[in-house]
Amino acid sequence: MKTILLNPGPVTLSTRVRQALLRDDLCHREEEFAHLQNGIREKLLSVYSLSNTQWTTAVMTGSGTAAVEAMITSLVPQRGKLLIIENGVYGERITRIANRYSIDHVSVSGEWETAINYDHVSNALAAEPSITHVAVIHHETTTGRLNDLTPLAELCRKHNVEILLDAVSSFGVETIDFDQWPIAGAAATANKCLHGVPGTCFVVVNRNALTNANPRNLYLDIPAYVAAQDNAGTPFTQSVQTFYALDEALDELHDEGGVDERRQIYRSRLAKIRDVLVGIGVKPFLDESDCSCVLHAYEIPERTNYVELHDRLKARGFVIYAGQGPYAKKIFRVSMMGDITAEDQQRLANALNETLS
Repeated sequence: MKTILLNPGPVTLSTRVRQALLRDDLCHREEEFAHLQNGIREKLLSVYSLSNTQWTTAVMTGSGTAAVEAMITSLVPQRGKLLIIENGVYGERITRIANRYSIDHVSVSGEWETAINYDHVSNALAAEPSITHVAVIHHETTTGRLNDLTPLAELCRKHNVEILLDAVSSFGVETIDFDQWPIAGAAATANKCLHGVPGTCFVVVNRNALTNANPRNLYLDIPAYVAAQDNAGTPFTQSVQTFYALDEALDELHDEGGVDERRQIYRSRLAKIRDVLVGIGVKPFLDESDCSCVLHAYEIPERTNYVELHDRLKARGFVIYAGQGPYAKKIFRVSMMGDITAEDQQRLANALNETLS
């Protein structure tokens, strides 16, 4: 029985991405690897139709958190100050990164189940004119909330501040307005909406942001990656097989219609499962209008608990995801990324009905 991953990454792989892992062994210092790496960088920019004169990518071996840490520790200038917006686990993780590297920062914190309070953000920016960058999570998978970043972009332009965007769980499917949002960098990973495998991550960087960059980490030095990769090199050994998978996954995304088409596929899948769950009395954690197209969270019915629910669904071939922090015993999360067929969706609907009715 095929196991379907409903967690927010890694995803159930398509056959063509899985087969890409079997390509020939390759040394990362050979010309063939440079060609592979260059192709991936070009394809990543093409996902959002970005010009390579204004934008570039630093592609590295690591998880999505590695990309976020690279972005934060490289792109905040030496005398810069960071405003961190927190409304979930991953915003709070950026604060932990800033603390670990002693990066000057302030935080605007909100309840995990609420939207960003832009009055508080505006007040923080007005009170701290030394702030140079705002770090924010686009899709906060803690709850499945897609943060509305248009008001943030307006505030950042007003205060001449740049955005460091955690796009780990949105890149490749949600709208990211690289033209109108003053983005210095956007961190993401291969193994979520792009449908690659864990092990490769990247930061899309505005080339102007490299001028005042201040790398604080040797391995996660974004300017070093950009400089080496612009010259067909790489600072460190890369995970070649995961690069193969990302390369194929990007081709697959293009062949299937790109970001807009994938977004519609995700929305359709989630809507069907949401209808099933609501129909058997399971309450969504957030209004649908507040949710991403990637993941929705649901309250765990009193008649069961997460462990029981997880294990019963896993026995039927589906892996769901627990809540985090104070929601660990209160919610479960369902993502619909990856290679999921109409037949798989029907099997899931049946499994949910059998398990929760």
